[in-house]
Amino acid sequence: MAKVRIYSKKNCSPCVRAKALLERKGIPYEEIDAEGNDELRVWLAEASGQKTIPQIFVDGRPLGGFSDIDALDKQGKLDPLLRGES
Repeated sequence: MAKVRIYSKKNCSPCVRAKALLERKGIPYEEIDAEGNDELRVWLAEASGQKTIPQIFVDGRPLGGFSDIDALDKQGKLDPLLRGES
């Protein structure tokens, strides 16, 4: 199984939806609070190319935010990534 990290902040509905999607799939994840951490937010923008939260990484690879993983899921491409197959 792949290692999943979610960089999130409080009161963020896309963050809640991203975590719910992973939980429905039974995927464990590490949640990292990026709220108020400017250094981390700069790193996230550099690493992912995006400034929005949440940011989801699978085995160190940025997948984007909730809408990105939701689209991957609808295309049938998320599960193989979460299993560490890609």
